[in-house]
Amino acid sequence: MSVRKGVFRRRIILSTLLVLASVGGAFQAQDAHAAQITNRSLTLVAGASDGGSKPGGVVNHLFTFTVPGGAALIGSIQFQYCTTASGSCTMPTGLVTTAATLSSQTGATGFTMVNTTNGSPYLTRSAVAIPASQLVTYQLNTVTNPTTTNQAFYVRITTFTSTTATTGATDTGTVAASTATQIVLTGTMPESLIFCTGATISTTAGIPDCSTATPGAVSFNQLFSPTDTATATSQMAASTNAVSGYSITVNGPTLTSGANTITPMATAGVGVRGTSQFGMNLKLNTTATSTVAVGAEVTAAANGTSLRGQAAAGYNTADTFKYLSGDPIANSANGGAGPTNSQIYTSSYIVNVAGNQASGTYVSTLTYICTATF
Repeated sequence: MSVRKGVFRRRIILSTLLVLASVGGAFQAQDAHAAQITNRSLTLVAGASDGGSKPGGVVNHLFTFTVPGGAALIGSIQFQYCTTASGSCTMPTGLVTTAATLSSQTGATGFTMVNTTNGSPYLTRSAVAIPASQLVTYQLNTVTNPTTTNQAFYVRITTFTSTTATTGATDTGTVAASTATQIVLTGTMPESLIFCTGATISTTAGIPDCSTATPGAVSFNQLFSPTDTATATSQMAASTNAVSGYSITVNGPTLTSGANTITPMATAGVGVRGTSQFGMNLKLNTTATSTVAVGAEVTAAANGTSLRGQAAAGYNTADTFKYLSGDPIANSANGGAGPTNSQIYTSSYIVNVAGNQASGTYVSTLTYICTATF
């Protein structure tokens, strides 16, 4: 009787060992096909109107990873959204994947998307082997992020030999992302008019800089003479964001010495030596006006969009001059009246005198007024 019991016990032990060996072999066989998905990431890409990490934002999710591949067929890839990286899966609050679409795929292609189960969309195709260490990308568009602010969430990626993401799990890997509080920056651009005058105005980094304007005391280049035209220049710069732009006028008396004056050119015309004339324009003139050409074009030149400044009629023709106090001499109407970046104008002044012009020091104080219409 004891012999039989001993034999029976040995049979039980042997059977148990055989079962364990069989189970162990099965686990080893299954593990031999499983591997970790590497180089994996989830990038939250901005949607049509929402930033990528906006809580509750309708955005795009770009998955990038390397599939070990090489042997196992892959018929489907599942993306399971969870609040934790492992363990039981709880879908993040507010997440919606059922409206998602597969917008792009690289590395392993031919997939279509099935997203009937919220939080667990998967890609499917006829099962095909993927080359070993293949980098792949898949972008799911129109995914609604979790609604909790600053919440990390996880997506468990699993490849399957089946086309339904139900059986034949092969490789796995988890990626993490997070919603984030949006930073809202607020600033105000006030109504703006920048205007300055001086003998000269320079640019800083290519932009007219009113801080460089020099004092406005300007002398003519030579003594007045009936045989040659005396010239002088000053400059001004202007910019505005006024919707109807700006208009610049010149104001002040003609050149005067005591009771003696030099006749202002009330209508636009050319300089005539030997006659009494005081005029100005905003152009680059030639030696037809004076022995040394005087003036410059508006800088930077108007382009009808961001730069609209231009000389006004009567002051916009080379070698033609005018002076009438209160006249508009410039405006930001090139391409239509409107806002403009800063430009520099050069005012060119001429004086011609008759032989009998009374001697003396002739002075005029001119005031330029720039009016913006908002």
